[in-house]
Amino acid sequence: MIKFYEKRKIFFAISLIIMIIGVVSLFTNGINLSIQFKGGAIIKYSYTGEIDAGKVSDKATEVLNRNTEVQLTDDLATGSKKIVLNLSGNSGLEAGEQEELDRALKEGFPEADLTLAESNVVEPFIGNRFLINGLTAIALTSLFIIIYVRFRFKKISGTSAGVIGLVALLHDILIVFFTFIIFKMPINDSFIAVTLTIIGYSINDTIVIYDRIRENKPYFEKKSFEELVDTSINQTLSRSIKTSVTTGLSIVIVCVLAYIYNIDSIKTFAIPMLVGIVSGCYSTVCLAGPMLVMWHNKKQESAL
Repeated sequence: MIKFYEKRKIFFAISLIIMIIGVVSLFTNGINLSIQFKGGAIIKYSYTGEIDAGKVSDKATEVLNRNTEVQLTDDLATGSKKIVLNLSGNSGLEAGEQEELDRALKEGFPEADLTLAESNVVEPFIGNRFLINGLTAIALTSLFIIIYVRFRFKKISGTSAGVIGLVALLHDILIVFFTFIIFKMPINDSFIAVTLTIIGYSINDTIVIYDRIRENKPYFEKKSFEELVDTSINQTLSRSIKTSVTTGLSIVIVCVLAYIYNIDSIKTFAIPMLVGIVSGCYSTVCLAGPMLVMWHNKKQESAL
């Protein structure tokens, strides 16, 4: 049997090191907000043949000095191809900037026969509202989940179970956030989607362990709370690992295909999702249980 509580300092140290790496990356790479949250311009070109979205992105960034996300789309009905450039910034493109971009792209990719199809501006206040609403959704989801845990597990001290569940969720949210920072991916709607998914995934694993602790409690009246928690975690360990592995494998396939076909929008979802799945399993098994024992022991000491 793995004694998770005895090894808690190792687990805490691993999480601390990851957090330090994330904070350092935050200062070195900065936060890169996408056009969805920051505002900017959306430029669409029709093209023929084949074109490299990565090279188009690099060219646009070089010309305008703006973060650029590029997507390739195909209209199955008409067979027409379009390339969409999302240029984040606090304003749209001026006429001179758009002409410079147009000239640079047509000179850089003459074989693609680029033709300007559409140009739109995304106002910053719309992006800010979207970001605030997304973060509010994350906060409310976390709050309601913890309230549920608080009342669902009264027999094992619902308050401590709820607070520790929240700490584990915050750990996973930060891991996802730092993944975007470390890989220099723009913070966009994928961040909100991944975070909400991981919150549900992580708390589900935590609830499974809490439920096993509650079931085992009558049989461990004469044993320590530490042994009760360690036993319950070990009994559910194979389930947690198998769930994470099977889910992770499907995300790995999505990630590989995203790199093969160079689909940036899928990359910014699949990579953080994969990291979040690992983090969710880790925080549930290695952090939540030991912290619950620490809370219980502290409460027992205070009662003496």
